[in-house]
Amino acid sequence: MSYAVTVDTSRPEGTPELDPLQRTGVIHLLREGLDAVEAIEGKEGEIVEIVDHFIGVHPEGALLKVFVDAPSLEDAEAAIEAVIGEILEHTETLAGWSIQKCEVELHLDSAKESLEAADSPDAPASDPAVRAATHRKTSPDAASQPGLSDEDRERMRATLRALAPQLAGVGLATFGHLTAEDIEDEEEFDEEFNVASADAELAAGAIFYSIDILLDELFEDIETLSDSPNAAQCDGGLLQLEGLPPQFAHLYTPLFARKLLVTAVDLTGRLCRPDFSQLSSVAEELLLRLLLATTEATLDIHDLLDDGVQEALGSFRENAYEDLHYEWLYEPALDGIGQDPAAALLGAAPMSVDDWFAPFNASRPVHPYAAGSVTDEETGAE
Repeated sequence: MSYAVTVDTSRPEGTPELDPLQRTGVIHLLREGLDAVEAIEGKEGEIVEIVDHFIGVHPEGALLKVFVDAPSLEDAEAAIEAVIGEILEHTETLAGWSIQKCEVELHLDSAKESLEAADSPDAPASDPAVRAATHRKTSPDAASQPGLSDEDRERMRATLRALAPQLAGVGLATFGHLTAEDIEDEEEFDEEFNVASADAELAAGAIFYSIDILLDELFEDIETLSDSPNAAQCDGGLLQLEGLPPQFAHLYTPLFARKLLVTAVDLTGRLCRPDFSQLSSVAEELLLRLLLATTEATLDIHDLLDDGVQEALGSFRENAYEDLHYEWLYEPALDGIGQDPAAALLGAAPMSVDDWFAPFNASRPVHPYAAGSVTDEETGAE
């Protein structure tokens, strides 16, 4: 049986955040350690084979997805936790690092293929929000039964609101809820247009909750895309990549998908740290769009997407984005406008796919793995 094991590691408490050069070094060390291991033999003689892996490093640590063939779920989890633990322990630069989470997910290719057949009534919906909602309904911790009870709904509401502080880079004012201190700074204020704190907390918590969904589905997309040259020629169904502008699907290569995931890890990490400021690139703008669609799907599944929380999410959109030029990419009639010199006069950034990962300016750096062309031929990239 094939499994996808997610491993979340963190640097020692009290040490400074990893800078871009250090992150690149961590990727190299972890990759080197995993590449040296083809199979792990357990205490009972069971064999766990490492099939593939992906590594994303952010300022606080590293997130890994390791694909394995193993006799059982428990064997897969134990083997990878042991391997990563050995790498951390015996790599001087990673001394003191710890494993925060090691979870395994079933990877059922045959089941996915049957559901994703073109003529199947169960084929994935074209709307990414609907597709994400369907994905969550099949997840272990999602509400899988129709008709949530009031008790279940309120329990989930409380869970999400409690997660709001974890989205530390974004205050409730960004969601439209102004405190007394905020109001003092406002020349004009109308209570009628102030989002309730409960709705702002629910929206913030739901975004934090949905970050794991976004990252996991991007990992799944990378695995689905691994045997295809690009998304347009991919036989399997894609969860998040299909939410990107469809006219560029032939350019969504495995390398592109990996760059997008690393960018997603970087962006979501910043959202969860104090003093998040601005989006750094077109890719981040598109990723935030995907994250918000996933958030709305999460809320909708639990019957929590009411007018108040939609207003809070709308306020977040207005505050997080400096403009809506990225939406031009979803308008067929405006195809190519991002490369039109006249668009620059409107303050629009270049919008060819190769430009998506370029920083808007020098004060907004992007992850070094995401830098460079995404349309050049891949040369043994991880």
